[in-house]
Amino acid sequence: MKIAQTMWHPIDRHDREKEKIVRPSMTYWQDAWRRLKKNKLAMLGLVMIFLIFALAIVGPLFSPYSYSDQNLLRGNEGPSIDHWFGTDAHGRDLYVRVLYGARISLMVAVIATLVNFIIGVLYGGISGYLGGRVDNIMMRIVDIISTIPLVLYAIILMVVVGSGLKSIIITLGTIYWVKMARIVRGQILSLKEQEYVLAAKTLGASTWRILYRHLIPNAMGVIIVTMTMQIPSAIFTESFLSFIGLGVSAPMSSWGSLASDSLGGLRSYPYQLFFPSAAICITMLAFNFLGDGLRDALDPRLRK
Repeated sequence: MKIAQTMWHPIDRHDREKEKIVRPSMTYWQDAWRRLKKNKLAMLGLVMIFLIFALAIVGPLFSPYSYSDQNLLRGNEGPSIDHWFGTDAHGRDLYVRVLYGARISLMVAVIATLVNFIIGVLYGGISGYLGGRVDNIMMRIVDIISTIPLVLYAIILMVVVGSGLKSIIITLGTIYWVKMARIVRGQILSLKEQEYVLAAKTLGASTWRILYRHLIPNAMGVIIVTMTMQIPSAIFTESFLSFIGLGVSAPMSSWGSLASDSLGGLRSYPYQLFFPSAAICITMLAFNFLGDGLRDALDPRLRK
């Protein structure tokens, strides 16, 4: 069959330009990192978090004072060259104690993150994927745990285990994963009806393989954002428990215990409350900035 020449026409240069790839192909995580870098507040929060971690780890090593060194002759001194944040009633350097308090708070943040990821993600993933009676029983257990007031639970643990960092770790480890489990369950319920899950079942993939190779990776964006947003809550919880006397014991320090110790001389020595309170606010603000940026960067609907 002969094709007439009138059926052909040259392509305009403008039409050829429209078919060009304007930027290289990027994976989901590469594109998320590109968008995160454009968010100035999120990057500011990320830099602040790195600085807080660095100061907490190496900051006390460059100070001539220890968090437990006492000098009653220099008690309640204001900020100076020798003591940047001043001293407390026992003459202990407040700068070093704030940095040691950062170690406690960041340790709590890391523990909360691990608990959320290991227990909350697995529990919520299994509950959402299996569904039915198993899901109903598992969610009723979550409801029972979530109805226990945090302070009451911490007091009971303090009576049984004793006050200190151990009781805070146990408190967070046993109840802090509940919110994550509910969020992951909701994500899995919506993802398990997708075609790729049906294809994996048809090929004989086991329940565990479908969970850790298909469902959980596809819910990872929501999981990361939720963990980032819950870290400030864990830090505040530790500070609150230490503030009411259920946290670390002397001579160890945390931001909450430092704030509690400063209440007696608040009018005379306000700096003793200002510095630990500022540390709590800056840390929570940094994680909130990063969490908001991750929420936008990991949203597939905003990908261009």
